Amino acid sequence: MKTAISILIVLLSFAMNAQIFSGKAIYKTSRKSSFSFDTEKNSGISDEMQKQLQARIQKMNQKTFILNFDKKTSTYKEDVKLDAPNPQVGGAGVMIMSFGGSGNGSVYFKNINEKRFVNQTEIMGKRFLVKDSLPTYQWDLSTETKNIGNYTCYKATFTREVENRQMTFGDGESKEEKKKEIITTTAWYTPKVPVRNGPDNYQGLPGLILEINDGERLIVSTEIVLNPSEKTEIVAPQKGEVVSQKGYDKIQEEKTQELMERFKGRNGVNTGHGVNIKIGG
Repeated sequence: MKTAISILIVLLSFAMNAQIFSGKAIYKTSRKSSFSFDTEKNSGISDEMQKQLQARIQKMNQKTFILNFDKKTSTYKEDVKLDAPNPQVGGAGVMIMSFGGSGNGSVYFKNINEKRFVNQTEIMGKRFLVKDSLPTYQWDLSTETKNIGNYTCYKATFTREVENRQMTFGDGESKEEKKKEIITTTAWYTPKVPVRNGPDNYQGLPGLILEINDGERLIVSTEIVLNPSEKTEIVAPQKGEVVSQKGYDKIQEEKTQELMERFKGRNGVNTGHGVNIKIGG
């Protein structure tokens, strides 16, 4: 009888721990820069200036995000620092243009059980609340492993076709070239953290995703805290104009075109400087 009671207490303890299970994961992100100059037309910016600009853009693309999660839900948002001023390289006055999809108030909420997300984000200063179903990834699971920190992680991949657009500015004109590519995304997840979750919109694997590489962006977890003493309330954001993912993509496309037109004749973008910007993914 005592043995049965002891087993029951242990099972109840496991059940209670599973219900209150929560955690926090810190991720470092970096993105490849596709910002370049037309050297034949660009006589005002030296090779050294280009290197300085590339280095600054690379630093701007390195960010820190925090994923707060429990068994069912999560929020993913940037650990925001004070914004740095736009790079001014050698007096050339090159302006870095933002095409949206981020901002200090951006929050990506996921409900894994209900397979839905709420993404509070911005386009050119206007806030949107994107509500839709979570994407379904056809993960191909592998037995290959590697260690990330103290966790043994397993490899998983999926492939998809994306359309990238290459925008070229020069001599007051812009040209657009569309190109379709097959992209392979590689994830590393650990079953030791039993949540089907991960950074950004990634999820659906039998364990927390600690690393994502889609060829353009690398996301790596640097710290995991399970059942932290200071609990963070996980709630869906509520501020912004409500749109679907398809509706948001359409607005972003329109605003991107508008921004392209606005900056056509701006010095430092295309007057005497050929600037190539790659958008897509």
